[in-house]
Amino acid sequence: MKSQICYFLGAISILFLLPVTARSQDVIKGSEVHGSMQADAAYYLTDPKTGITDSTLAGKLIRMNSFAEVNYSLGNFTAGMRFEAYLPPLTGYDAQYNGTGVPYWYVNYKNNFIDVTAGNFYEQFGYGMMLRTYQEWTLGFDNSLRGVRVKVMPVKGITFKGVYGVQRYYWEPYKDYNRGIVKGFDADFYLNDIFTSLNDAKVKLTLGGSFVSNYQQGTTKDIPYNGQMLALKLPENVSNYGGRFNLNIGDFNWFTEYAHKINDPSSLNNYIYKDGDGLFTNISFSKPGLGISLMSKWIDNMSYKSDRSVSNNMLNINYLPAITKEHSYALASMYPYSTQPNGEVGLSGTVTLHFAKKSPLGGKTGLSVAANFSQVNGLQKKQVNDTTFIGQIGTLGYKSGFYAAGDNVYYQDANIEVTKKFGKKWKGIFTYLYQTYNKDVIESHAPGDFGTVYSQIGIADIAWNITKKHTLRWEVQGLWTKQDKGNWVAGLVELTISPAWFVSVVDQYNYGNTDATQRLNYYTVSAGYTNHSTRIALSYGRQREGIICVGGVCRYVPATNGLTLTITGSF
Repeated sequence: MKSQICYFLGAISILFLLPVTARSQDVIKGSEVHGSMQADAAYYLTDPKTGITDSTLAGKLIRMNSFAEVNYSLGNFTAGMRFEAYLPPLTGYDAQYNGTGVPYWYVNYKNNFIDVTAGNFYEQFGYGMMLRTYQEWTLGFDNSLRGVRVKVMPVKGITFKGVYGVQRYYWEPYKDYNRGIVKGFDADFYLNDIFTSLNDAKVKLTLGGSFVSNYQQGTTKDIPYNGQMLALKLPENVSNYGGRFNLNIGDFNWFTEYAHKINDPSSLNNYIYKDGDGLFTNISFSKPGLGISLMSKWIDNMSYKSDRSVSNNMLNINYLPAITKEHSYALASMYPYSTQPNGEVGLSGTVTLHFAKKSPLGGKTGLSVAANFSQVNGLQKKQVNDTTFIGQIGTLGYKSGFYAAGDNVYYQDANIEVTKKFGKKWKGIFTYLYQTYNKDVIESHAPGDFGTVYSQIGIADIAWNITKKHTLRWEVQGLWTKQDKGNWVAGLVELTISPAWFVSVVDQYNYGNTDATQRLNYYTVSAGYTNHSTRIALSYGRQREGIICVGGVCRYVPATNGLTLTITGSF
């Protein structure tokens, strides 16, 4: 325990001293130093009602996730590094993060013609279905590439990119080539910039294409099957390629991206040899007072990792876009959707209306209404032949047509949100949702373990601007379902004193649980202080277990009870 406290205090001291040290040192004229830091620390308590014991916490009651990043620039050169410390990781984060080190560093040179980076980097081709590397701190996700990236802009309107590297995998050495070597090429053509005659045209068109290859050593793998070991011959080079376009005509915009991946047997698809396909489309129309957006996607066997044996979120080379709405309210986000790379067909539509002040519906202060609907189904899969069952290991797996949606509904969300001001000091946001959540599929349970959850959710969010600096906000939420853990109610009261302070009290109560011993209050008391770019927040309470998702990528969050401290800053 003492060693954990010393590590915690030492890390916090380092994080605070970094910006002070950077400011106090004389740097070369014309150069700049910038950086940021964050520390999330927790002191956990046992809680018999939620099943939290010292053994479930592994005796490690004090835990912390933290990072400090520093970037230095001089003319066309930039360099930076990020120090991370997990002492040990917060519960819900992979234990393989335990430790400290510098997992991210880079040097960069950039001018109007070329942009070269050596070290770690994040990159995205198009919308990401062929390549996207990024970091999401709240998910514990980081799939950065370490190697070389070159971007060339030979003429106005044309951009070429090339990448070569190995992805980060916790603290594993990069020389461990059980992970594949990722190579990729990308090109973008902005036609209105390339052809001077189109510079002022109302129709704007961009074309792009990408090619990505993953080389992983090892051509055979023994897989247990029917009590025996099945020797599979695996491809060492797996490519993923495709194209995209973006068309803009005034208030209308249409973006589409298609990707095709060659056969890639892996632990996620049960080592089948079927090729993969993905298609994403987003069509939008916007004008004052009206916004319309339509999205669709077709995903068929599109998991693409630099190590085919990894089944968690790590080592994703590509990103499969999410089309379902991400909700910020606690009960609305209780059942979030996680993208299913083995196959899904989805459609989403959003209409946003704004009625101006003094209009028949807007009244004195105006009115905004946003309605959204999304649904994702599984694929319609057929047997390859009469002797092979669907998804059989070592075979082509199955057959499926273009946008062939099956009858199995994975997720559905119909919601409407109304925002209204009541005079100068009051504002209300009122939301209703109806959700369908296939828990067996989305959370990877065995069929029939939990079934599908059907829920209705109502939310009222009221803000009162007491003065220019004082705002009091209330939330009242209700979730009603006959499945899973039954009905919930939640409430929040938050006082904000601009620009520095906030205090809040929130409670979620599972009053509808069929197990009377689990009808628990999940309460939290929080306070925070902001000074320029530094923010400190302290909270105490009980957190329910669940799933947190960002962009369709999710992680499990266990139930916890205790004290949490978060410090963020930049310079």
